[in-house]
Amino acid sequence: MTAVKPMQRQFSPVDQCLAEAGRALEVLAGAVHASRPNPAGRPTAVDRALSETEQKHAAGLMRVNHVGEVCAQALYRGQALFCRDAATRNMLYDAASEEVDHLAWCADRLKELHSRPSHLNPLWYAGSFALGVVAGRAGIGRNLGFMAETETQVEHHLESHLSMLPDNDVRSRKIVEQMRDDEISHRQTAEKNGAVPLPGPLKAGMKFMAKIMTTTAYRV
Repeated sequence: MTAVKPMQRQFSPVDQCLAEAGRALEVLAGAVHASRPNPAGRPTAVDRALSETEQKHAAGLMRVNHVGEVCAQALYRGQALFCRDAATRNMLYDAASEEVDHLAWCADRLKELHSRPSHLNPLWYAGSFALGVVAGRAGIGRNLGFMAETETQVEHHLESHLSMLPDNDVRSRKIVEQMRDDEISHRQTAEKNGAVPLPGPLKAGMKFMAKIMTTTAYRV
């Protein structure tokens, strides 16, 4: 007797949109949890040896990084939503899942620095999700190209933060270093799977929008 395979439920567009709305609320409410240990380990008295000015500066930088991870969640999930290629879609969801770790680590570090996430996170999420949807409908090559270019720019951004963080802020530095290594891996994965380089003007536009976001998120 032939075994009957269980039917897989096909989610309607409405179901998918509701699921994404629920995920957005989780991200914005800080209700997501890391699957990997915090690379900074547990805080100690020595880790807290920052002056008030250093603490404020480190908090501003980590708030920017937190915003970047909020955007990454929205961007990759938007790219995956209408992606018809299962392998590419799974790649995007895998990257988004790993970015959840970054999001949780940055949130933890902000609390340690007695600071908070950006008040504009709902705006950043909505804009990034919309951008991801557009990229997801541009074809597999362009979709992966957008992922690769995003990770390239984030990699450079994190490198700059490593030079800007206070020398004695070891905890923030360890988190940023692990984030940078993960972003490099995401970029390489996209490139190996057929990413198509984006046009110069589009790359410039992405850099311009990222500059606005990082400048604003440092303070707000």
